[in-house]
Amino acid sequence: MMPTVKNRRRAGRAAGAALVYALCALAGAGPLRAETKPNQDQVPSFGYATSLSGNYLAGRLAGSLKDIESAASYFREALSSDPGNQVLIERAFPLLLADGRIREALPLATRIVNRDKGNQLARMTLGVDALKRGQFDRARSQFSQMATRPLTDLTAAILTGWTFTAQGDVDQALKTVDRLSGPEWYGVFKNFHSGLMAELGNRKAESVKRLAAAYKADPNALRVTDAQARSLVRQGKMIEAAGVLDSFEKVIPDHPLVAELREEITAGRQPGLLISNAQSGAAELLYGLGAAIGQEGGEEMAAVYLQLALYLEPKTELPLVTLASLQGRLKQYDKAIEILERVTPASRIRPMVDIQIGRYYNLLSKFDEARKHLEASLARNPKDVDATMALGDVLRGNKKFAEAAEVYSKAIELIGPPQKSDWSLFYFRGICYERTKQWPKAEADFNKALELNPNEANVLNYLGYSWIDMGLNLDKGLDLVRQAVELKPDDGYIVDSLGWAYYRLGRYEDAVRELERAVLLRPEDPVINDHLGDAYWQVGRQLEATFQWRHSVDLKPEPEDLARVQKKLREGLREQPAPASAQNEGASKSQ
Repeated sequence: MMPTVKNRRRAGRAAGAALVYALCALAGAGPLRAETKPNQDQVPSFGYATSLSGNYLAGRLAGSLKDIESAASYFREALSSDPGNQVLIERAFPLLLADGRIREALPLATRIVNRDKGNQLARMTLGVDALKRGQFDRARSQFSQMATRPLTDLTAAILTGWTFTAQGDVDQALKTVDRLSGPEWYGVFKNFHSGLMAELGNRKAESVKRLAAAYKADPNALRVTDAQARSLVRQGKMIEAAGVLDSFEKVIPDHPLVAELREEITAGRQPGLLISNAQSGAAELLYGLGAAIGQEGGEEMAAVYLQLALYLEPKTELPLVTLASLQGRLKQYDKAIEILERVTPASRIRPMVDIQIGRYYNLLSKFDEARKHLEASLARNPKDVDATMALGDVLRGNKKFAEAAEVYSKAIELIGPPQKSDWSLFYFRGICYERTKQWPKAEADFNKALELNPNEANVLNYLGYSWIDMGLNLDKGLDLVRQAVELKPDDGYIVDSLGWAYYRLGRYEDAVRELERAVLLRPEDPVINDHLGDAYWQVGRQLEATFQWRHSVDLKPEPEDLARVQKKLREGLREQPAPASAQNEGASKSQ
């Protein structure tokens, strides 16, 4: 087996985890999953169909593919052909909201509540619109008619509290929130927002008490941390405020918004209120709920809440970042880029946004745009380690290994004495050295990565497999791969490494056992299916081997792999490979 096959698969699945996590922390959402391929499930853009049924079916297809923008447009077009169709109205309405087309959705909301008076989403939308217009009595009327459900009750109560706050009636605002009872998770939202209401109404004691309770319940939430630190500064408790920020940065280091707040405090300036008016407070609630819903997989409803937050406060950045991350999870990378470009160049978070834009370009297979964008970001911020690492990742992902190694070396220079979290820089540079046939440098980097983080499965897997593949340190190499499998027993790629290691050692029955499990974990991977075919052949199961090779071809392997598998289909495995120890006995002894 050519080592390029092993290396390509082992290297291609790691993403800039630190950056992605930081972006998600900005948004209050869970970490994004790393993607390695552009979205191939986009709805083709052929324009609208000429019939109602055509647009309806196109909308259904777009919805099933999580393409909110296309689904909204197709259903809106279908509705124009049959304006009274209630099914089309009720599907077009949330899609238009999720796509940010609030003004188009408002007339549909009115039509929906005429038929379904308690419709939560329509009432909330009409209430938010009234709040935006300063029609607070009308907003409360809409919120009060939302049908009772846990999420609805929380939303209606706190939005109602913000309408009273807008009118200066903070007592009634706090009573409205305090009357709300429900699940335990209500507590953070209730204390956080009632604390902000009290703060805006100059109720210092109430504000201090409620914000402190929210912070105690969730000290790792960005906005709660921000509000608590500001509250402590206003109390003159500078040391305590710094401690709050220190605690947060232990979980999420180098956060730009936290750094900005710390700079204000250090300079002796009193930071302003987190929320400056009631409309911003209502937007904050919608943003917080949208971010929370998005963590649970409800992307469309999360987008609705985030778009309503932006409708109230179009220039707020965190809803934009969260919304973009949702689009990224849905593989709508073009849309995610479009949203992120709305973050102003002067924003403190813009450097991180630019990094993510570069990564999205790469996921769209637009390598030149990705590289150009990241290089421009580095020209503005030459000491930005995250941007440097992102550029290295893009170069590595596009097989520019020599250039990537140079970029990773720059990142390593920038970090100073490496910490545990820096293991990935050495791992990725090691991959690049290995791919450019500089094994001593690669081995040193892999060992450094393990020195920093001894239980990192990807590094254990890569180093152990490489040793076995070259006939070096065979027992130790097998031990490392086994450790990797113990750490990640459900990772099909790592299980495949163990199976292929057994194969290289001539332990074919063991190889079959592990490779069968790897195929169950990753049935779509052509290389793993190819490996299993080879193992079947060596134990005399030629018919099954041929089946696996054919399946590997059907899964569209890389061109160089395809030619090799097709040759096996024509000729079989003509010779048994010698065990790795026999292939490189001298090298093994020298180690």
